[in-house]
Formats: sequence, structure tokens, C-alpha cells
Amino acid sequence: MSKTKTTRYDVAEHLRTPKEMAAYLEASIEEANGDATLIAKALGDIARAKGMTKVAHDAGLSRESLYKALSGERSPEFDTILKVVEALGLKLHATPVHA
Repeated sequence: MSKTKTTRYDVAEHLRTPKEMAAYLEASIEEANGDATLIAKALGDIARAKGMTKVAHDAGLSRESLYKALSGERSPEFDTILKVVEALGLKLHATPVHA
């Protein structure tokens, strides 16, 4: 009997268009239930898909600090989130909970 070979799934490999990236971030925000580290991790996935070096440059951050901020191991500062979202070419928006 042969063994099944598996590979690690990397969502960043599947985020090809700005529309896919925005949908992924939107879904992550909805699923996060207030967990900022989950949202930071999703932004990290999107940044890896776009290229960490370019995103870090566009956000005015060092690559190392960007990796740390978006690792999902800690909650980054909100100004960092705003810089990264802009560097990714995305926009945050708000809608009423009860319309």
C-alpha cells in the first residue's frame, strides 16, 4: 500500500486578484469575532501573496516588523493595520449591524 503524500496548504498561493484578497479579508473579519490577531494573520496571508518586501516598502515599514505585526502571534497597532491595508490596495469600511 502506498502512502498518501500531502503538502501544507498555503492560502497566499490562492489569493491572485484584488477581489479575492478583499473577499478573504472580509471573511476573516466576519469570522474573527473581535480577535485582532486573526485579522492580522489574514493581512499577513494577503501581504505574502502580494510580496512582503513590496508591501513593507509601500506601508513604510521594515520587512521584519511587517512579518512580526502580521504573524498572528500578537495584536498589531491599529495604525499599522491601516498602513498595511492601504499598501495592499484595500479599503476598510463599516456597515450597520442592524440595517
